[in-house]
Amino acid sequence: MVNLNKLKVITLIGIFLAFSVVALGAWTRLVDAGLGCPDWPGCYGFVWMPTTEAEISQANALYPEREFEVEKAIPEVVHRYFAGSLGLLIIAIFAMSFFLKPRNELVTKLSGALTLLVLFQSTFGYLTVSLKLWPQIVSIHLLGGFATTTLIFLIYVKLKELSEGNKNLYSMTASSKNILNWAFPVLIIQIILGVWLSSNYASLACPDFPLCQGEIIPNADFKMGFNFLQSIGPDYLGGQLDHEARLAIHIVHRFGAYFVTAYFLFLTFILAKERQFGFAKILISLLFLQLILGVSNIIYSLPLYVAIAHNLGALLLLISISYFRLKVSDS
Repeated sequence: MVNLNKLKVITLIGIFLAFSVVALGAWTRLVDAGLGCPDWPGCYGFVWMPTTEAEISQANALYPEREFEVEKAIPEVVHRYFAGSLGLLIIAIFAMSFFLKPRNELVTKLSGALTLLVLFQSTFGYLTVSLKLWPQIVSIHLLGGFATTTLIFLIYVKLKELSEGNKNLYSMTASSKNILNWAFPVLIIQIILGVWLSSNYASLACPDFPLCQGEIIPNADFKMGFNFLQSIGPDYLGGQLDHEARLAIHIVHRFGAYFVTAYFLFLTFILAKERQFGFAKILISLLFLQLILGVSNIIYSLPLYVAIAHNLGALLLLISISYFRLKVSDS
């Protein structure tokens, strides 16, 4: 039999690993290291990566179209090893859930779904490399990372409830809970827009704020910017879209941020009205942190650690909304 507290600790480690994988994925993408290893799961045919002059020569002979660069290979390899460790941990959590004492069907089902998600993620990790950062695949892979982290967090919450023997639900009116429920798809759509912006390298299309190239809405190609039928085959490192198409993606993401801000401010007011002050404080803090990071990305031309923090900020908002929804009941 598996001790409940032991599984809870392992799941907590999984949350840390999941956040690390998302951060490392952002780091890899932001330093243009998505193809730092042109093969998968190895790196230039090596378990780790080539390190000696002889190995580097062998790697370059094997992949002459993409010369080995150690500064690009390191982020990719580190990301892969963290992701692999997380995958093995999630499989272990699923296996342990069958021997949990007392056994909980919801934990088993959630960890089973999480295991399938990890297998899905590994497949898309391979496709990300083999299809040379095709934006559609990259976007799905990034969203999968967010889903993985959120799901493992919810498993931890359920295990915590079981160990404490109390769900500790908070009461809200049905209408207020409905507003909270709608916050989830609102945020998901904005995250999808952010992922599409990142996978098409459109973060710096508008270098100024609050205007974009001195205009509210400059000339932009929305049809090409949101063309989800981009051809398979070209090397998408650095992006293939022209400037007007990237402008369109950036503008839609920016206006989406305005809408999310307005909606979440309204939600914060509703939470405060319902006397859920703890939730309201968390939400308003994360919202303003995310706004500051987003604006800083524009003004300071996408600083590496600020951009990574912006990715994690979106993830924290998603987890927070998921947690609030789980903890609220109708009054």
